Amino acid sequence: MSFFMQLIETTDSSRRELEAISSVQDMLQGCYPEEKYINLLTDLYHIVLNFCPILAAAASRCSPEFIEVQNYLYDHIQDEKRHEILVLNDLAAFGVREPQVLSKPMSCPVQAMIGFNYYVQDRQHPCGVIGMIYVLEIISSVYGGQVATAIAASLDRPTSNGFSFLDSHASMDMDHMSKLRKFLQSIESTEAQKMIVESVRMNFYLIAQIMKS
Repeated sequence: MSFFMQLIETTDSSRRELEAISSVQDMLQGCYPEEKYINLLTDLYHIVLNFCPILAAAASRCSPEFIEVQNYLYDHIQDEKRHEILVLNDLAAFGVREPQVLSKPMSCPVQAMIGFNYYVQDRQHPCGVIGMIYVLEIISSVYGGQVATAIAASLDRPTSNGFSFLDSHASMDMDHMSKLRKFLQSIESTEAQKMIVESVRMNFYLIAQIMKS
């Protein structure tokens, strides 16, 4: 069995637990008020803002043994850089400006997620950040488009007006998942595989805490 299939089998219960959270079900069914959506976008802004710096830090710590991991991270940074602007544009569509976003303290679960991923690549293994990538790509490709469409419809708005980040990443991340699947199958290090699995579980858990807060 490929490592990608092992990863799905060993972590899919974490995805299902996330999906079962009441607020996630509300989002999928379009029963999510505007205020909560704005709060979600604010949380996402901080995660997206730190995403590429975390990957860059991990890439800088890859040994020659993990040169393919380093190259993958560099390529992924090119695909994802400055996507926080999309989140700010969506917030602006709801009348929330950048100074308001920056002046609001990050929620505790968001701080924990960002802090964990900086920590894991620095103190444990640079491949740990692949767990964060996997979780965010799964969420975007499986749920992003459906959530954007459902909430937009409930608020009587087109998806182009305040939902560009979620909507655009739905199709984009399907392509990313295809690349990630191929890439994961090339990782043979037992230590790296173990770290990725642990990181996936932790990132699903931390996203769940964000959705519950």
